[in-house]
Amino acid sequence: MANRAGGRAPDALREIRITRQFTSNAPGSVLIEAGKTQILCTASYTETVPGWLQGSGHGWITAEYSMLPASTHNRKVREIRVGRQDGRGMEIQRLIGRALRASVDLEKVPELSIWLDCDVLSADGGTRTLSVTGAFVALQDLFARLEKRGRMTENPTVQAVAATSVGMVRGEPMLDLCYEEDSLAGVDMNVVMGASGEFVEVQATGEKGTLPRKDMDRLLDLAEKGCRELLEIQSRALTEA
Repeated sequence: MANRAGGRAPDALREIRITRQFTSNAPGSVLIEAGKTQILCTASYTETVPGWLQGSGHGWITAEYSMLPASTHNRKVREIRVGRQDGRGMEIQRLIGRALRASVDLEKVPELSIWLDCDVLSADGGTRTLSVTGAFVALQDLFARLEKRGRMTENPTVQAVAATSVGMVRGEPMLDLCYEEDSLAGVDMNVVMGASGEFVEVQATGEKGTLPRKDMDRLLDLAEKGCRELLEIQSRALTEA
């Protein structure tokens, strides 16, 4: 499979689009798109912190993730209708929270809670990794707003983070899988990487087989390439007026 849908090469990302200040109420809001996947990432804050942090003098960063009913081909039932969050959504929001906390020195965040809300508008693969990439940009806009308001004296970011998916599809390593490719993958992997070049998190799953060490190394090399490109896209988006 030399080429994919749209003529994309195996080592190519989908076209990534980042639109900042997408909504008017959240201090940080980003619409991030990759192909047919669209996610709204917002960053907001409250003046309270979890109980174990009260009086500590520093804050916390957490995330919530959900898919809108029409984000998939078959209508997805709202979680409120079943009375609980599904396990997949809980796993993903924990990943987003861990990834973004790894980008920040929490000791320099004032005693408040920062909420990163990632809502999938249209799903065609890569929603968890795209949420990480978009949430970082939204978080930077929130920090800028907090500095402007005098609520924060400096930006506490220690490094940018971005994430992408890779997988073995019909025996070939591929970057940034769409839904169809993900469903065909024998092994898929989600990788979060910092601007330092070090990995923040690696999740690999043998969906239809096992993963030889040599293939794991190939996938990690491919993920590193993709994350570096995403970090550059983030940087360009943040320098726009």
